[in-house]
Amino acid sequence: MIIRIIFSLFFLCWAVSAQAAIELSRQGATTQRINEVYHHEGIPYFAIDDVLPALGMSGYWDAVEHRYRMRTPHGRATFFPGGQYLNIGETFVPIKHPPRFIDGRLRVSESFVLDQLADLLPTPIYYRNLNPTSRIDSSDEGVFDRLFAFLLQKKKSSSAPILRAVAIDPAHGGEDTGTIGLSGVKEKTVVLAIAKKIEKKIKMQLGVPVYLSRDDDYSLSAQQHLASARHDEVDAFLLLHAQTSLSSELNGIHLYVRPAVSELNREQQLENGSMVLALRLSSALRNAGFVVNEVVQAPLLSLVQGDLPTVLIELGYLSNIEDQELLMGSQGQQRLAEALYQGLHEFSNSQK
Repeated sequence: MIIRIIFSLFFLCWAVSAQAAIELSRQGATTQRINEVYHHEGIPYFAIDDVLPALGMSGYWDAVEHRYRMRTPHGRATFFPGGQYLNIGETFVPIKHPPRFIDGRLRVSESFVLDQLADLLPTPIYYRNLNPTSRIDSSDEGVFDRLFAFLLQKKKSSSAPILRAVAIDPAHGGEDTGTIGLSGVKEKTVVLAIAKKIEKKIKMQLGVPVYLSRDDDYSLSAQQHLASARHDEVDAFLLLHAQTSLSSELNGIHLYVRPAVSELNREQQLENGSMVLALRLSSALRNAGFVVNEVVQAPLLSLVQGDLPTVLIELGYLSNIEDQELLMGSQGQQRLAEALYQGLHEFSNSQK
């Protein structure tokens, strides 16, 4: 099968203020710029409703059948979120990276555009990624030790930007609900909502990639929860949790970092590591009016050894009425996201 795609050989230089974006069109047509680009495990995703008009195609979401319907030169085609195939008449074409809802819009991967959609058109397409990122093959997971070794060996060039990318792990997902609050609210739900708000804030204000371990309600292995930190450019890793207690009086935010294993490691933490990040986050949260407990060094499994600044954040107690209301409400979630973004921003500035 001949892939009829024209790639531009020019790429814009990386800049802190640059927003992820692509250019897309059919050959000979006016190029359309798509600024809303999300990344999942290093794969760019674009809203299908942005992609189709750029290619002279159309489609709509069928709310009854819960699938997306497109009009193409080869007839009508359909697919659905999480689906492995594009249905064209009686033909089923495999989809490498399934479509998914991200931030309220149905999005398709770069490969879906370049493979599936390109083959449906009579003319080549022009595609240009204005902010290419490194990719990690998700099938190359390895064992825990390999992932830990990767984090241990992460190094940043002295000429690299201060904060190149951020990884966020919203805990639990799928059948693993995490803790359950007084009103039945689930930990997995609130931490994902807050993670998405942090992601959006970082992308809008800093213009750097944000890698979420999950962007919807699905299960992950322990390795997959940490995989978002495997991207070479990640310079900070946040693990988001919420907790409960037998006492409804306990409240507030807790931050955890890995303990220093040597005097050298302790000095590194104090200079530019996890402790500095935790203290910046703690300060920003306090300044925003939140109850924040002292930063604790704890040998938690998810706080693996390495030089990647990593902080596990217990965002509050779902067993406490005030904390639960804060974590459940959109306004409270936004306040938390704003404060955590501010802490990341201050951490970035402190490393200059």
